[in-house]
Amino acid sequence: MADVRLAILGGGGFRVPLIYRALAHRPEIGIDEVTLYDDDPARLAVIAAVLAAAPGPAVRPASSLTDAVRGSEVVFSAIRVGGAEGRVRDERRALDAGVLGQETVGAGGISYALRTLPVALRAAQVIRDVAPDAWLINFTNPAGLVTEALRTVLGDRVIGICDSPIGLVRRASRAARLTAETAAEIDYVGINHLGWLRALRVGDRDVLPSLLSDDLALETFEEGRLFGGPLLRALGCLPNEYTYFYYAAVDLVRALEHGRTRGEVVAQDQAAFYADAGRNPEAAAELWAATRRRREESYLAETRSAGEQRDEADLSGGGYEEVALDVIDAVLHDRPTRMIVNARNGSTLPQLPTEMVLEVPCVIDGRGAHPLPVAPLDLHQLGLIASVRASEQAVIGAVTQQSRELALRAFAIHPLVGSPTIARRLLDGVLADDPALAELLR
Repeated sequence: MADVRLAILGGGGFRVPLIYRALAHRPEIGIDEVTLYDDDPARLAVIAAVLAAAPGPAVRPASSLTDAVRGSEVVFSAIRVGGAEGRVRDERRALDAGVLGQETVGAGGISYALRTLPVALRAAQVIRDVAPDAWLINFTNPAGLVTEALRTVLGDRVIGICDSPIGLVRRASRAARLTAETAAEIDYVGINHLGWLRALRVGDRDVLPSLLSDDLALETFEEGRLFGGPLLRALGCLPNEYTYFYYAAVDLVRALEHGRTRGEVVAQDQAAFYADAGRNPEAAAELWAATRRRREESYLAETRSAGEQRDEADLSGGGYEEVALDVIDAVLHDRPTRMIVNARNGSTLPQLPTEMVLEVPCVIDGRGAHPLPVAPLDLHQLGLIASVRASEQAVIGAVTQQSRELALRAFAIHPLVGSPTIARRLLDGVLADDPALAELLR
């Protein structure tokens, strides 16, 4: 396959160099050109300067979205509509109303999705029109919600990804003393940022129960420390790290009310990076590396005790960029690969709608993502997934049907909001911040 082009939407985003640098170590994928598109030329110029310091494919900034995706075999979407400043407003508005402020979970996730979906859907329509055979790999958050919406335009040619599930599996396997060569069968099920590792089988033996009973082993990795042995044994599984926001929402609201949100930390750090690198492009790569290290160290810091540091293994990379490249390799070269991604339910879980997007183990090949069998959801898992995704589907309906009532429904029925008064206040706030969205949801 010659002249293979990868287009990156959100090409001025901070994590783009991770994808680009990983490509240098994966020549078998055959990407010849990386096209970058971003609606912020200054940020795009900074990231282009970072990429220039690393080996890799040719880089071409695109002048328009159509120019970026035309002729591309793969489009990678990592847009952040509203930037870090929008995240800050979303998180702080929620906390001021007394509910959880987190970018992709609860009120923050709803606000982010309402702002993002109109842009993401327009991009999908352009891809359909000028690059109908391209694969769209979606990392735009909230990833499951956005992937489900984009499927209405692109069908099976969109696959949603997240590095949290594979990170959980990797950490749990290491704590269970499994080697990298061990072929473990994984039972992981959920929707994006709400899922559970329920079995880790080697042959006919599930090693997860032994891990859950070993407090010393649980203390060696992030989720084990975060949830603690008593709760994990009560649940009988290992939840995704983001699921902690559901189990400890009250505690986290209290902890965050008087401190800085993660969004405020990231916004300050990244504003300094883009400004410094813009003034001194020769040092852009060095500045990026230092800023990235601080960003990874503070990832989900709101869930950790004061002074607790992330594991060095989680700071060393191999996260979402490797997930993205594994998916690209599988679809471009029809190399069947087992991964946890966001894909159409079909008959995987008859308890849920067939068109609903789940985050489950799949085989990915040249025809897309094909979910593998998983055990049925227990009542707790089913109830939480159904409640959250019902709210997310109201977000999709609000944007596609231009309905303010559905936007209010999304806030009002989400389990982390719990108040019609707060729901109205949150919706009024996000509409006041975004006149274009207010006009759409008239």
